[in-house]
Amino acid sequence: MTVRVTLVSPAMNAALREARFDGDAPLDRAGERASRAAASAVPGGGLVLSGPSQRCRETAIALGLAARPEPALTGWDLGRWSGRSLDEVGAAEPAAVAAWIGDPSAAPHGGESLRELVERVGGWLDGVGGEGGADREALSVLAVVEPAVVRAAVVHGLALPLEAFWRLDVAPLALTELSGRSGRWNVRLGRPLTALQGL
Repeated sequence: MTVRVTLVSPAMNAALREARFDGDAPLDRAGERASRAAASAVPGGGLVLSGPSQRCRETAIALGLAARPEPALTGWDLGRWSGRSLDEVGAAEPAAVAAWIGDPSAAPHGGESLRELVERVGGWLDGVGGEGGADREALSVLAVVEPAVVRAAVVHGLALPLEAFWRLDVAPLALTELSGRSGRWNVRLGRPLTALQGL
């Protein structure tokens, strides 16, 4: 079965603007306006999902999507660092931050390691074909998910080294499309929703 998975990163919020590890902050007004403005550019999807964070759910609503929250698409659990800024954590725990960035199996914050994040998201991606049933030739999934989930999906889908995660950037309200099946994914990265209107 060929699967097309379109991942939409949520709109901007105050936590992103302040480089904070987002604990589950809502959209701000600018993010909500940007999402509403991009609603007409959202491609259709058979199965419509969102990460369970408030920011993902609010982005989906503002985009006009009736999305079902999917626990497997939860953002990266950063434990006690959630809600704190990278600068604050770096100043208080420089060795822990260095370990976190340098070792994919490290979780000095008490949450999820990078390896665990990629395995969780990759497991969902490889299993998503089962959602459509055996009688369908193709399945289309549209999901609003946190940038870390997009990055993890790309790392898994392309079988990249885990360290490549740190070199991927995901802009707010951008589409990343994966097509294929378990073990063989193609990726189309980061198209802004606003650019789709003329296509």
